[in-house]
Amino acid sequence: MKLEKITNTSEARRRHYEDACAAAHALDLVGERWALLVMRELMLGPKRFSDLRESLPGISANVLTQRLEGLEAAGALVRRKLPPPVSAQVYELTEWGYESEPIFQALGRWAARSPRHDPTLPFSAASFCLSLRTMLDPKRAEGLDARIGFRLGDETFLARLAEGRIEIARAPLEGADLVFAGTPPILAGAIYGGQPLDALERAGALTVEGERALAERFVTLFPLPPKAERSA
Repeated sequence: MKLEKITNTSEARRRHYEDACAAAHALDLVGERWALLVMRELMLGPKRFSDLRESLPGISANVLTQRLEGLEAAGALVRRKLPPPVSAQVYELTEWGYESEPIFQALGRWAARSPRHDPTLPFSAASFCLSLRTMLDPKRAEGLDARIGFRLGDETFLARLAEGRIEIARAPLEGADLVFAGTPPILAGAIYGGQPLDALERAGALTVEGERALAERFVTLFPLPPKAERSA
């Protein structure tokens, strides 16, 4: 038993930097592989275990369980049970957990400049919606006041665009001035890849309902930063 205790203590120490820097402590809390992506998936609201696995297809059930337990122990998320008739257990970020969104925004802006970034890889609905909150150009959005809906598979999101800002939440699409329906990669292709809406609609990959002029302008509001130069 003593040997087991010593071994466990040594393993715990290896997972920490033993450094008083707050950035080092942040990595102690969320530096394990998948931890930040679990938090990303919860940034737009609570999810069940099965929903998290579906959004993170590369993660195993065991690893997801470990990351959820670690983030709960760190105080970044909580477990709670939904009331009847659902009665399902969900995971939700704490108020402090939600404060981490600027971390994702800064990392996203920085990594978007990487010459090695591959935008064709799969990504989730939450990742797409958070990218809009990250990449919106307030100057391009000046003067716009609109509600934009997104039907992404089984999930629906409603965005409010006003005063050069965009807020997005899981919500019904009632009252939307414009609704896009498609997969996150297809929407990203239109917004970040410059693929014409008409062509995507003709291919049956995208549906646009509502104000056409608003749709054409909306997809231009999220310019990507220039790529960093490759070292020689």
